[in-house]
Amino acid sequence: MRVGIIGLGVISRFYLAALGDNGPLRLAAVCDRRRAALAPFRGEVRCYADHRDLIADGRLDGVVVTVPNDAHAAVCRDLLDAGIPVCVEKPLAIDLADGRELVALAQARGTVLFTSFHRRYNARVRDLLLGLPPRWAIDSVRVRYLERIEEHAGLDQWYLDPARCGGGCVADNGPNALDLVRMLLGPVELTDVDIRRDELGVDRWARLLLSAECGATAEVELDWSHPGETKDIEVRLADGGVRHADMLAGFAGFKQSLWHEYAGVLRAFALAVHDGGPDTAGLAALELVDAAYRAEGARSDRGRREADGVRHVGEGAGAPPG
Repeated sequence: MRVGIIGLGVISRFYLAALGDNGPLRLAAVCDRRRAALAPFRGEVRCYADHRDLIADGRLDGVVVTVPNDAHAAVCRDLLDAGIPVCVEKPLAIDLADGRELVALAQARGTVLFTSFHRRYNARVRDLLLGLPPRWAIDSVRVRYLERIEEHAGLDQWYLDPARCGGGCVADNGPNALDLVRMLLGPVELTDVDIRRDELGVDRWARLLLSAECGATAEVELDWSHPGETKDIEVRLADGGVRHADMLAGFAGFKQSLWHEYAGVLRAFALAVHDGGPDTAGLAALELVDAAYRAEGARSDRGRREADGVRHVGEGAGAPPG
């Protein structure tokens, strides 16, 4: 299976390493606007500065999209329209309408659209899933995704631009954490949210509360200002038992767990291309992210109205009689 990669930023190296492991997928082309990013691949694989030229080449069986979040929709749209299977880094898009359009286009073209949730393939997460009872026996789930984003972004400073990232920790880390909740509990809906932003408008911390159709509840905590790194899951059972998975346990060193996780992503993508069928996980996560931001906006509007009401009452109380 001949695979291309569009976007050679910080995440691409994990895909590139997995493609070099003699699996069923082989790197055949790369694409990036930056000449320096393409330089190491000259003479090894086909190189493009424009993804539309890569598409026109016509010799690829699938493409991995790792461009900045705000470019996901446009690049994926062009690939799907050409009938090329797509593996796109989460989030599927930064706008819910774009995400829905991509899913509809994939279905119309009969083409695979696969969203990469790398934590699904974490060894500690897989162990946790194997040892859990049925969903009805789960009382609650807590997922923590805590890190200092500046340590993870590297040269990809678009993470700290809300317009390009889609917001902040909710838009970018949120889909991974929310996907884990859905893996454990099935369909969920948002019940409450608390989001805190910095002076640039980037959401740096958030707590999302959810309820599941199976009757369990879930809490997702996201933090982009956390010293160090914590990525874990706690599952509380109806019988009082507690199960835990530390996604970083056993992987010494910064980002070491990602190597095997992205190998898992590519194996799953290859199976998806072989088996066909729509992938709805990316859209489900995007719907929850959208719900969180809409709930935050509604709360802010309500707070402003209440503050205006207090001001008006105060002004009325201090006004001279007519």
